[in-house]
Amino acid sequence: MTVFDDTVPGVANLDPALLRALRRAAADAADDGIRFYVNSGWRSPAYQNRLLREAVAKYGSEEEAARWVSTPATSQHVSGDAADIGRGDATAWLSEHGAAYGLCQVYRNEPWHYELRPGAIDGGCPRMYADPTQDPRTRG
Repeated sequence: MTVFDDTVPGVANLDPALLRALRRAAADAADDGIRFYVNSGWRSPAYQNRLLREAVAKYGSEEEAARWVSTPATSQHVSGDAADIGRGDATAWLSEHGAAYGLCQVYRNEPWHYELRPGAIDGGCPRMYADPTQDPRTRG
């Protein structure tokens, strides 16, 4: 049984360990009546750049856009290390249970953005950054 839609662009290109963790979590969430929707997984650099340009137009500056969209060089989506989960019930489920699978919300302002943190299985998820501008990985 498919526990979430693997046909969403970029799901197949996710880091294999992240994809396995998502599938395990989705299977267990399904037992609770929750269905995962991966809205965005891996992104090409060109697509990430388009999202960034759109965010600059929407928010009025590169600085404000950076709170929501990383550059292609620093995006965890471009490297296949992040997935955006849709629907509030799925993100609420992950917020409560995700650490058991190593799945952690990384940015406080993006409750849909999850990354694999294997250490979370034993020690819980690390403290979230307020937004991507606080993440040292996005300052490249």
